[in-house]
Amino acid sequence: MGHTYTSLAYHVVFSTKQRRAWLSEEVRPRLVEFVGGVVRQRKGRLLGMNGPGDHVHVLAILSAATALSAQVRDIKALSSGWIHDTFAGLGAFAWQEGYSAFTVGPGDLDRVRRYIARQQEHHKTTTFEQELIAMLDRAGVEYDPKYLFD
Repeated sequence: MGHTYTSLAYHVVFSTKQRRAWLSEEVRPRLVEFVGGVVRQRKGRLLGMNGPGDHVHVLAILSAATALSAQVRDIKALSSGWIHDTFAGLGAFAWQEGYSAFTVGPGDLDRVRRYIARQQEHHKTTTFEQELIAMLDRAGVEYDPKYLFD
């Protein structure tokens, strides 16, 4: 085959440090725009992003040319710096160290996009901890509970 063709969609989840509710209604839409720009600069496409005040869900088609870990690292590092520069009251803002990522097939993109869009409603009855454990269990990801949350 003369060229490389991929369709690599990921549902990436990460929280703020100590799950502090730093992501207000003022911050979130601007953060989505910023992260969309980071993803586009790396030859990807942001399909959806949302979350309550303490974590985010990112649905994106990411480039095969760069490792997922490097792309998530860039999203987190660049957005953290942008938040510090843009919002004077968020000088102590930080993301947690790790993240969770799940591949999403083409037939599930709309379902995951709707799930992400409803995050504020979803978290009226479900904590981030409950949600993440359920996602990991559904995906069959092995984890040690003592290292799951910082």
